[in-house]
Amino acid sequence: MSYNANEKGYYGEFGGAFIPEMLYPNCEELRRNYISVMKEDSFQKEFHQLLKDYVGRPTPLYFAERLSNKYNTKIYLKREDLCHTGAHKVNNTIGQILMAKRLGKNRIIAETGAGQHGVATATVCALMGIQCVVYMGEIDIHRQAPNVARMKMLGAEVRPAKSGSKTLKDATNEAIRDWINNPVDTHYIIGSVVGPHPYPDMVARFQSIISEEIKWQLKEKEGRENPDYVVACVGGGSNAAGAYYHFLDNTDVGIIAVEAAGKGIHSGESAATSALGKVGIIHGSKTLLMQTQDGQITEPYSISAGLDYPGVGPMHAHLFKSGRGEFISITDDEAMQAGLLLSKLEGIIPAIESSHAFAILEERKFNTDDIVVINLSGRGDKDLNTYIDYFKL
Repeated sequence: MSYNANEKGYYGEFGGAFIPEMLYPNCEELRRNYISVMKEDSFQKEFHQLLKDYVGRPTPLYFAERLSNKYNTKIYLKREDLCHTGAHKVNNTIGQILMAKRLGKNRIIAETGAGQHGVATATVCALMGIQCVVYMGEIDIHRQAPNVARMKMLGAEVRPAKSGSKTLKDATNEAIRDWINNPVDTHYIIGSVVGPHPYPDMVARFQSIISEEIKWQLKEKEGRENPDYVVACVGGGSNAAGAYYHFLDNTDVGIIAVEAAGKGIHSGESAATSALGKVGIIHGSKTLLMQTQDGQITEPYSISAGLDYPGVGPMHAHLFKSGRGEFISITDDEAMQAGLLLSKLEGIIPAIESSHAFAILEERKFNTDDIVVINLSGRGDKDLNTYIDYFKL
């Protein structure tokens, strides 16, 4: 069984492109060109040069000694929090802005939840001198104010999504509407492994630099390329897709995906798609989706703005359904405590999204000689207010 997308954009039964006719030309232009453009020597050279000199790659693979001692296993952190802009998101936006330029697009739109993707998109648009509009849920604009300020400083226009739950899925809806209205000059930089084909596959390929680096870094440190487990948080799931990518077909490597259980899986305030989701279609893709009996999308909830999406990317739906991935749901409280613990043990304040991944160490036991790589996908500056409020700091 393959865990990558086939030529029609399917991961098993999940994926595809379920889009209105108006969007067909946009997606088709991208689908026809994305792989051949990515394979061009000039593209690869520019992409890797920017990753090195602008983003600051490779990011370190750091042995977390105190954390390892506490949990009696070998824990390495892939330090995506050290990327320019503070998260893994920029790997993908660098790739997509280069793609947009080669397709002759001179206007960029994006959606954002936690604001990290919005900042990363605004950053590369500033770098390339291209107009940028970012859609963001009204609620997220309030809870991620520092990132909104960053986007504006970088020259982006931030447009609030005022419908529905006023969070990530609503921002995505608005961005899709914009794209339908501006098909010729606009490229939509989707920030996760969601949306219609070819986005999930294209974003995963750009993010696969994460697992590519893990392999050679682990070889240097441990004399072997493959860890026993790779752990990552999953909302839409781009950081996870990147961390898993080069290990997908190697079943000796355990894949652990960590979702946001919010106030409890069955509390009615959760984003634990693997536990609560049924097959459905959202934002152009067939995947697992939280929905009511009659197919209305359920409002997700998580203390972390980047994980409160009602679905997962089709790659992750396939990993779950096929049993290749082990899915664990973590509550707000568990994630917050794990974030504080990492700060105190290792001197690293993680994004609350990433804190979910660390929280599994309390309940998921590993062997003493296991090598566990946790993708530390973002840094915690954007979440300081949430940490302050929660811990009364």
